[in-house]
Parts: sequence; structure tokens; C-alpha cells
Amino acid sequence: MARLFPLIAGPCVIEDEGLTLEIAQELKRQLQGLPIDLYFKASFDKANRTSIDGFRGPGMEAGLTILSNIRAKTGLKLLTDFHTPDQAEPVAQIVDFLQIPAFLCRQTDMIIAGAEAALRHGRKLNVKKGQFLAPSDAKNIVEKVMAVQKKSDSKAPISDWFYLIERGTSFGYNTLVVDMTSFQCMKEFGVPVIYDATHSVQSPGAGPGGKSTGGKRQYLESLTRAAIAAGADGLFMECHPRPPEAKSDAANAFYLEHVGAFVRQLLAIHELVKNQPKLLPKEK
Repeated sequence: MARLFPLIAGPCVIEDEGLTLEIAQELKRQLQGLPIDLYFKASFDKANRTSIDGFRGPGMEAGLTILSNIRAKTGLKLLTDFHTPDQAEPVAQIVDFLQIPAFLCRQTDMIIAGAEAALRHGRKLNVKKGQFLAPSDAKNIVEKVMAVQKKSDSKAPISDWFYLIERGTSFGYNTLVVDMTSFQCMKEFGVPVIYDATHSVQSPGAGPGGKSTGGKRQYLESLTRAAIAAGADGLFMECHPRPPEAKSDAANAFYLEHVGAFVRQLLAIHELVKNQPKLLPKEK
């Protein structure tokens, strides 16, 4: 049975329950009936804000309560980040998809805790490849997860519950680039690879006065289409009804009103590419 296209969408951070619910309900309305595996995403804490004054969110306890309420009102599956190993268990009790942020992707204790909690509760685990890593370095992340699975009772293929995310690579100061060969490279490790459309157009630390992250939202559409054509298995995309007013990643978030139309474009590209025969033999 073919895997549905994974789509992770929602605001960068939980600003308040009302706005977060509004976004969830609108995503459900726009995406109803599409052949996607939809996860509503919102972070309860943004622990790596550029400035001490940056808005971080409501915290884990309040944030998980808000996410639980959103699930009850919308029926949507949930994804959120965790930031310390001890958070993996309580997060896994609430959400369907745990996520390790890019800056923590090499932390062995984080990976072990996330994989153990995901397997224990029948959840999925997502690790964002750090912007400081080459695509080939992600193999070590996969091997850490596989080591956890070998010690468990799980017989599920790792590709059923573990994903990697490509979110760009640091290129000099305040700039990220996306290596389109990274999708093919990381997929060779036997796991699905998702493209992070919003964080790939960040300009880290390049916001006003160096107090926030800047971005180049104008390139989001073309880069995302290219990533799907290059073999990305799914999409991570933060969205907001009023992106310039967002309390986190305002320069990168996609306009909520256009999510449905954009996803339909990407599904058409994904279907076209999926059905194209490969012409070059795989080299040893």
C-alpha cells in the first residue's frame, strides 16, 4: 500500500490557544480530502531564540494541554518538538509525532529518549538534520535510532516511524542553502526525507539589529517545488494567517490562506516525479 504524502503544517510557536485553534481549523478545511498524512505542528517552547527577549511560548505543560484541546476539537494528529531527554516521555503521551530540533540532532541522549518514547507509545520520530551537517552525516543519526530499535520488541520497519528533515546548510554568515542532492543521499539510509520549506529560507541572525532571524519568503515556493521534484517524500511548512505579525519566524512563514492551493501544486509534482523511470543505473 502506497504511503500517503506526509504534510506537517502549523504555526512556529503556540502564541495563544485561540489563534492556534484557528490555524488548525483552517488547515483542516483547506486540506480535507487530499491524499496526505496531515500533522498539525506547533511548538510549546522555542528554546533557541536569537534574543533573550524573543517570545518562547507557553511551556510544555500548558502547551501540551492546548495541543490536546486542539486534537479534541479538530481530530487532527499532532507534532511538536521536545528539547531535553526528559521531555520525550510526556510529549509522546500526547502527540503522534515527536520532533528533535536541528541544533540538537547530534545529541545521542535526545535521539535515544525520542526513539524509546516513540516506540513505547506507537508514535513517530522526526529529526531535523542540522544546518551544520552534510547530508551523509545523517547516517549516524539513523544508526543511533536503529540501535534503539534493535533493543526493543518492535518489528516495524524503521521507515514506518522514523523520518529525517532537510532544512538547509549554513553557507557563510546569515545564509542557508539547500543541496538538492541531499534528498537522494539521505533516502539511501532507508528512511523518508521531508523538506522544511520555511526554515530553509531563513537568514539566521539577520533580523533587525541582529535580534531575530530574518528570511527570504519570496524564494519559498520555487525552492519547495524544486525539493519535491528532487525527491523529497513530504513537506514541513509553518504557516500563519498574518505572517508579518507572527511571534516567531515572521520572515519565513507561509500565508495560511494559500496552503491548500500550494499543497495541490506540490502533490501534482510529487506524483509526476514518482512515476518517472530512473535512466541511470545505481553505481556501486
